[in-house]
Amino acid sequence: MPPTARALAAGPCMGAVLCLTACGGADEDAGSVATPPTTEPPAAAPSLQVEVVADGLDHPWDVAQAEDGTLLVDERAGGLTAVLPGGTVQEVRADFGDLFATGETGLMGLALDPGFAEDRRFYTCQGVTGGDGASVEVIAWTAAADWSSATRADDPLIGGIPVNEGSGRHGGCRLAFGADGALLIGTGDTAAGTTPQDLGSLAGKVLRADPATGQPLPDNPFAGPDDGAEDLIWTYGHRNVQGLALRPGTDQVYSVEHGPDRNDEVNLLRPGGNHGWDPVGSGSYDESVPMTDPSIQGAIPAVWDSGAPPIAPSGGTFLDGDQWGDYDGLLLLGALRGQHVLALRLDEQGALVEQFRLPELDGTHGRIRALEQGADGALYVTTDNGDDADQLLRVTPQG
Repeated sequence: MPPTARALAAGPCMGAVLCLTACGGADEDAGSVATPPTTEPPAAAPSLQVEVVADGLDHPWDVAQAEDGTLLVDERAGGLTAVLPGGTVQEVRADFGDLFATGETGLMGLALDPGFAEDRRFYTCQGVTGGDGASVEVIAWTAAADWSSATRADDPLIGGIPVNEGSGRHGGCRLAFGADGALLIGTGDTAAGTTPQDLGSLAGKVLRADPATGQPLPDNPFAGPDDGAEDLIWTYGHRNVQGLALRPGTDQVYSVEHGPDRNDEVNLLRPGGNHGWDPVGSGSYDESVPMTDPSIQGAIPAVWDSGAPPIAPSGGTFLDGDQWGDYDGLLLLGALRGQHVLALRLDEQGALVEQFRLPELDGTHGRIRALEQGADGALYVTTDNGDDADQLLRVTPQG
């Protein structure tokens, strides 16, 4: 395997993986973990101010903030929008002529390079069409200094991620950076039963790559002498990764995943870990099986699951900063079906301590797609209601 162009840390030490008893036991029939009941927010928690930063959006999938305060938002059907520090909202011209936007797949994950202030480089994860059919690709872009346009720099940076060409179902695809600077890519299983457990497929995985080259990192758990899909794989056994969240001050990375008709999950990722989704069953895609199948030796139980009914969690982010008071350190999940923001308090090892909804975002703005704490410390939220009625929100604590 070729060497990487950017020197990265030797590899993450992910902390203790939770055993079944650490989560209070497991339901062997459902493959779920016991979860503390939903409670009220802490009595001393700050009230939250929710402001509309931009509206008239259509299925905005992700948001990122540059150090200068500019917000960049993408929309599933194609298109980039910048919100400048003074509040001006403008289109960022970019070529999406090859976009495959069907069902759940389209323009999805978005992330700015850690060196964006110098290199203006950012990344998207999107469905594309070409001579060989459709697929999902990670593309690197360069943004103009005035945010008027973006041009493709590496097209693709990473290709060959499968897509469901018929329906677009379970296309993934969230991007995040690990504490070591590695680019992480969460993918969907394309609603195909064999892909999550197949190390020869990039579907139903979390991938780990050098953001400069798109090449696998040499310390990836399945890296070998022959180039192949397994070289990029960091974790497997996933259904449809909709969020990736790095815990500040640690190397812990959590995935946020949709379950079928129950058991949405949050997983603490470990290099080489199998998170237990194996929907082959009696048919080609048997969604009656557990999200984390306890019959799979070594399958890692979830940190949190929704039970039934599911809430369809999407983006996830940690709140970090003294300004958040009793909310500092929480992992927040956006709920599409549930139409709220769920807060999870985790201990240092990642075990769930409590969960509650943020009152100001509970049923007030419809479906919640993306959550991201910005460089300015505010929480940024996108809604996903469609019909050009979606919004980008700024959420700040008020004492």
